[in-house]
Amino acid sequence: MIDTLLIANRGEIACRIIRTARRLGIRTVAVYSDADADALHVALADEAVRIGAAPARDSYLRMDAILDAAARTGAQAIHPGYGFLSENAGFAEACAAAGLIFVGPPASAIRAMGGKSEAKALMETAGVPLVPGYHGAEQNSGVLAAEAARIGFPVLIKASAGGGGKGMKVASSAEDLHEQLASAKREAQAAFGNDRVLIEKYLGRPRHVEIQVFADGHGNCVYLFERDCSIQRRHQKVVEEAPAPNLPLELRQEMGAAAVAAAKAIGYVGAGTVEFLLDPVETGGDGRFYFMEMNTRLQVEHPVTEYITGQDLVEWQLRVAAGGTLPLSQDQLAVNGHAIEVRLYAEDPDKGFLPQTGTLAHLRFPEAGPASGGHVRVDTGVRQGDAISIHYDPMIAKLIVWDVDRPAAVRRLRQALAATEVGGLAANIPFLAAIAGHPAFLAADLDTRFIERYQADLLPPAAAPSGDTLTLAALGVLLERRAETLAAAARTNDPWSPWATGDSWRLNDAVAEVLTFGDGREGGEPQEVRAARRRDGGFDVTLPGGEEVSASARFAPDTAHGDGRLVAEIGGQRLTAGWSRRGREVDLFRAGRHHRLTLIDPLDVGVVDAGGGGRLVAPMPGKVIAVLVAAGDRVEKGQGLVVLEAMKMEHTIKAQGPGTVEAVRYAIGDQVPDGAELIIVRGDEA
Repeated sequence: MIDTLLIANRGEIACRIIRTARRLGIRTVAVYSDADADALHVALADEAVRIGAAPARDSYLRMDAILDAAARTGAQAIHPGYGFLSENAGFAEACAAAGLIFVGPPASAIRAMGGKSEAKALMETAGVPLVPGYHGAEQNSGVLAAEAARIGFPVLIKASAGGGGKGMKVASSAEDLHEQLASAKREAQAAFGNDRVLIEKYLGRPRHVEIQVFADGHGNCVYLFERDCSIQRRHQKVVEEAPAPNLPLELRQEMGAAAVAAAKAIGYVGAGTVEFLLDPVETGGDGRFYFMEMNTRLQVEHPVTEYITGQDLVEWQLRVAAGGTLPLSQDQLAVNGHAIEVRLYAEDPDKGFLPQTGTLAHLRFPEAGPASGGHVRVDTGVRQGDAISIHYDPMIAKLIVWDVDRPAAVRRLRQALAATEVGGLAANIPFLAAIAGHPAFLAADLDTRFIERYQADLLPPAAAPSGDTLTLAALGVLLERRAETLAAAARTNDPWSPWATGDSWRLNDAVAEVLTFGDGREGGEPQEVRAARRRDGGFDVTLPGGEEVSASARFAPDTAHGDGRLVAEIGGQRLTAGWSRRGREVDLFRAGRHHRLTLIDPLDVGVVDAGGGGRLVAPMPGKVIAVLVAAGDRVEKGQGLVVLEAMKMEHTIKAQGPGTVEAVRYAIGDQVPDGAELIIVRGDEA
């Protein structure tokens, strides 16, 4: 077995690998960039080595720095995790040349599956069924257009060298092809350094079903059943579950055999995933499955397979990499129960899922591991107070649940999401909860267009905060203000002065405090709450509509300043909410909902909305990769003006209404900060 393991990755996957290595008695070495000097994976490892600046190209993609760190720390093996260098054949070869074990497949297998086009040609030879398409080397736009017409619209354009939804676009017609092809090639070049694409028939309502395979260096290969990853947004997986619902045993076995054949065809060793599109008869398909690609690494969603098989796939990886045989044969593997995973991201669903950057001011996960009875698992690489950086993927955690069958697992998922709280920036928890509670999800009516089809249900218009929410927010602010006043008084020479009580008392009168909250909704009016403190310590609260309620509140004993639990009695009803406050920003977590409120100071004249008045601003830090207009151009509402690249994805800034471009502030290649004014458009009404 390996004695010292270097993990050439970061975040939750690095933490997850470290935990298994520690259980096996293996010493671990972490690597980190300047942005990750205080990261969780660094704290968990036995030793850590700095490898460069924050951008991945200057750190986690630097083979020389990683190999040097391995040499300096005496590591015998390198685990690449997923992403970064995990599917880089050159890195696997460099590890071998340095006398290091690469915990992954041979470089030849990575190369065989590294290009989607070449992989499909190889799979066709091996007898694995393929989606009709074009996988050739000719990339002339005329050739691609002709091939798309031959296949028949709509078609799917995919980056040949990558995955994760990057460089993947749908062209619905010949007229649409040019724009989507150009965008796919730009994303592919930015993400993978290769703009080659392939074109495939876009299936109507397919399911995305993938098979976990595992092979050793002694000729053994098994499949550890399947995962359904159909629920996706922009071709990135959102929900994954195992086993795939409503998959007949015969079809499971047929897909498993095809996956094993694919692995054997390239001399595979280690953990891999063979991904298929299944075209169900129930939704008008032909009932067949088609090879998509093979991921020559451990997958993000591997925990659901671990839950239903009872196996630790990282342990399998380490044992196979050290020369061992597979722990179990195919007939020894069995499915037990049902598992579901969701990916918790720092992104704002109400603003087009824009990735968020900033500090995790409040972070609370559900009870997991033995404390949950083994029903809940949380894989994360962050803690409260950590930052979500522009430089890396904005994943906060993976929530994984297990139970005896799918209905029970879905209930576990809904409970886990309701107990998860993220404050300080937006997260996709409400969106995930909406999926978990949707009737179609409960019925396992799944396909890759699930989110698109039910978008109105999953992303309803933001509602005004309820009376209970406003009351809780007001009570929390008043409790904190009183605590701050008493703390300040305690530092004076007369801490018992009646003027230092902070209880709004006035001679012969009870003066109400007025608090005004904004809820961030477009066009939403500020909400005013009046609260008069009673002599018994409670409050008489008047809500915006004139409703009056009697209320009292306290913070739970373990609450720290600005963070914790708020317990209240409102109109005779006991309510509990998660609480986080940073200055004027208030985050309330109640009944699985996150309410973000801003305390408005009526004496602060403030500034006008940076996104109004025809000024279009950067919604996040990024790089300008395309400027689509020039000063003097006429534009219409919704027209693309500037394209930003952030977190390896493209984001198009569009005109808010018809008008004329007055100024373009940035050029292609410029780095822009969050909120930077990109372009000015003079509206027609001006």
